[in-house]
Amino acid sequence: MKKKHNVMDQRRAGVLLHPTSLACGEAHWQPGKSEKFGTLGKEAYHFVDWLSEAGISVWQMLPIGPTLDDMSPYQSLSAHAGNPELISIDWLIEKNWISREKISDQYSSSAELREQCARLFYGNIEQEQWAYLKQQLDIFCQEQAYWLDDFVHYCAFRDHFELKPWNQWPDALRQHEDQAINQYANTLSEKINRYTFEQFAFFEQWKCLRAYAKQKSIEFFGDIPIFVGHDSADVWGNQSQFLLDETGAPISVAGVPPDYFSETGQHWGNPHYHWENMQADGFVWWKNRLRTQLQSFDILRIDHFRGFEAYWAIPGNSQDARLGQWIKAPGQSLLKACFDEWPNLPLIAENLGVITDEVEALRHEFNLPGMLVLQFAFDGNVKNPHLPQHHTLDNVIYTGTHDNDTTKSWYENLAVSQQKIVQDYLLSSSIQMPWLLIEVALASSCRMSIIPMQDFLELDGAHRMNMPGTQGKNWKWTFRWDMVASDLAAKIYKLNHQYDRIA
Repeated sequence: MKKKHNVMDQRRAGVLLHPTSLACGEAHWQPGKSEKFGTLGKEAYHFVDWLSEAGISVWQMLPIGPTLDDMSPYQSLSAHAGNPELISIDWLIEKNWISREKISDQYSSSAELREQCARLFYGNIEQEQWAYLKQQLDIFCQEQAYWLDDFVHYCAFRDHFELKPWNQWPDALRQHEDQAINQYANTLSEKINRYTFEQFAFFEQWKCLRAYAKQKSIEFFGDIPIFVGHDSADVWGNQSQFLLDETGAPISVAGVPPDYFSETGQHWGNPHYHWENMQADGFVWWKNRLRTQLQSFDILRIDHFRGFEAYWAIPGNSQDARLGQWIKAPGQSLLKACFDEWPNLPLIAENLGVITDEVEALRHEFNLPGMLVLQFAFDGNVKNPHLPQHHTLDNVIYTGTHDNDTTKSWYENLAVSQQKIVQDYLLSSSIQMPWLLIEVALASSCRMSIIPMQDFLELDGAHRMNMPGTQGKNWKWTFRWDMVASDLAAKIYKLNHQYDRIA
């Protein structure tokens, strides 16, 4: 039996908000963009201050890696890298990495702006007075080489081949041969430098923000998608760790059968792991992945934890999730290897959906907290584990998650008969939604309670972060500070104090 991480040793309150959803304080650096997203700059620090005022000690986020055009953080280009769109240009200027006066306004995208910043940065660190910064960069590159080298090469090559996935590159490069990598790297050194700069800047900014949050007793809660994207540095650089055919195409891909979110199941498209090869080398790939995440977060959620016990395997040449089958995975061996490496590994298991006894047995074997969601509770079944009378200390309770509707919209769209079930259970309280469900979550016996920012702001379904099984409008939501009432932090603090959640 493994010891629970001390984050579950006391009652805490948290908020669910991805950094891209922060109010954007640097819109002037993003000309021509229809969406303006937050960064790791001043608005992130402002948010940390607000969390502290509200008595909130956990900031939960979605995966922070670089995304494809659909912006889904669950289909990242890397399981290790940070999203360069979160880099604060103002921070770079304030830290004297670059000079505002030297930045040209001749750019049409944030990527072009970062290219300028990279060139200015590399010009500066060649000067003697910048030797300390060059040394910091060298140390970063050495310490992170186990993932950084593949990532920066992959990004540069992907640009060179007009964003084609790696399995459509020339054969020698597709097969990750050193000679081919070195040959292309010699001609693409400026692009490689830019991607290296972006990762250095991202993680330096992240380190500073996390240290500031630590001063205010706020923990960072990260999210690890169990699978990685096929078009990623991870798969290109570690092909033996995935089930691929001789062309690099996935033999089978991930998804889920029909469930609460989709009548036809979900086809995610991620390649499955070659578990035999992973087990043979002691799960080095997974240990490296966790090592990177533990450098950035205090708590980690494993998304789709049930895939450690068995995974839904859809034929690689099919788009129909219903054609998949469950295949057993070596989750017990994997988790044992990880806990042997980090005895107090702070993992939380996402165990939502159709969860079998075998999945729960695996979770309990390693004392992993699970998740409960109040929006799933009121179906009329008195045995429903999401109902408050069944809550236990070692679970995390949510009003809803990033995949749910906002609580206000959820309740308003319930049938009258279901609304009555909610009201009867909650003693016909006069408290309005979403605050009624927020109070239930904070009053829960679960030691950690997480509330989406949309619920604190009383927002409707137009502000939903994600609707599983759909594309086009997801992952784009941001809030503005004029949505935040001046007394909201005090109101939340009072509730956190009332329910003993001031950490």
